[in-house]
Amino acid sequence: MTTVAVRGEWVQEAEPELAEFRVVVTARDKDRQTTLTRLRERTDALRQLLDRHADAVERRETGGLYVHPETKKGEKVIAYHGSVTTTVVVHDFAALGELMLTLADQDQTQVHGPTWTLRPDSPVYREARKAAIGEAIARAKEYAETLGAQVTELLELSDPGVGRSSEPTPMFQASYGSAKFRGGGAPDLQLDPERQRVTAAVEARFTITSPDLG
Repeated sequence: MTTVAVRGEWVQEAEPELAEFRVVVTARDKDRQTTLTRLRERTDALRQLLDRHADAVERRETGGLYVHPETKKGEKVIAYHGSVTTTVVVHDFAALGELMLTLADQDQTQVHGPTWTLRPDSPVYREARKAAIGEAIARAKEYAETLGAQVTELLELSDPGVGRSSEPTPMFQASYGSAKFRGGGAPDLQLDPERQRVTAAVEARFTITSPDLG
């Protein structure tokens, strides 16, 4: 039995489906209770803002609460610093720029992002896998024809996995204290979604008829 082993690969680009960014609210004061109170108030204000933009938000998750004392000369506490980090995932890109700037306009708030992604169950991945299988079959047939043979049976098919890659781009970052945007609202910010590069590969072994090497 003669076999041929091939690798089928496929690369395609797709428009992103989601945008993710992080919002960090902070508070600092000499008094610990004052710091905690301000942190709670600013976190509540963030939640209320996100509630008002619920139609654009896919999900939001609080990823970390951090409170620590600032010391000087040993253990002497000079202030308390606290922060809460929230990850926001948005599916409505038309509302993304305004939402990010509105959040960045809040007191002691930092915004980092966005990162563009596909959904884990995006049909783009399935399309790439199917295309990679097609490439493996075409390659096996090409080798067989070169040898004067034909592909007869699939013996093995393995999937090393599907990946996504994109060129890194500078992320929007904004940090504001108590100052507000002039004009009473966030300025218009247009963001260009970053196309996603999806790669898929399969490895396969086929049987072929006896090669004609004459």
